Amino acid sequence: MPQLNPSPWFFIMLISWMTFSLIIQPKVLSFITMNPPTSKKPEIPNTTPWTWPWT
Repeated sequence: MPQLNPSPWFFIMLISWMTFSLIIQPKVLSFITMNPPTSKKPEIPNTTPWTWPWT
């Protein structure tokens, strides 16, 4: 069964992960985000109870 032969696919997977980990990931992580997270407290919305007409 050719599916069980890891010879060609394991090497391709290894090269792919090495490329991603060593080349692509540092480039992507070096970008500066346009909207950096802030340390603002979340606002609690002012909610009013709903008055049901049939109660």
